[in-house]
Amino acid sequence: MNNSLDLNFNEIVNMIETRRNNTYKKVNEELISLYWDFGKYISEKVNDNNWGDKIVDKLAEFMKREYPTMKGFNRAGIYRMKQFYETYKDNEIVAPLVRQISWTNSVLILGATKTMEEKEFYIKMCIKNNYSKREFDRQSSKS
Repeated sequence: MNNSLDLNFNEIVNMIETRRNNTYKKVNEELISLYWDFGKYISEKVNDNNWGDKIVDKLAEFMKREYPTMKGFNRAGIYRMKQFYETYKDNEIVAPLVRQISWTNSVLILGATKTMEEKEFYIKMCIKNNYSKREFDRQSSKS
């Protein structure tokens, strides 16, 4: 009799875990979209309006002063978002794929690879195997 109860409880736990994972994926998609749009905005402003490093510094200072609880919008983070957008914006294959992996893994791939082929390989590997940062680090160091 306990076994049948355990099975029902396992179904409930599976339901909870599935929904929790779905929630994490949707939150990640929104964050990646935000970072993409933010990177695009900064990239276009820098290119179109001759914004320079000083503007990015001022933006980072503004974010720190006015929105101190918003993490990731420091100078390095802003440049990462700009680099993220500029790296993938013209690649019709990789641009949609990169939105399926975590921001952490995206940043690791940006820093650890030189060619678009390498980036695509690691992005697909992360998607296929649903790698965490730790597992991605372990697998990418083997290659």
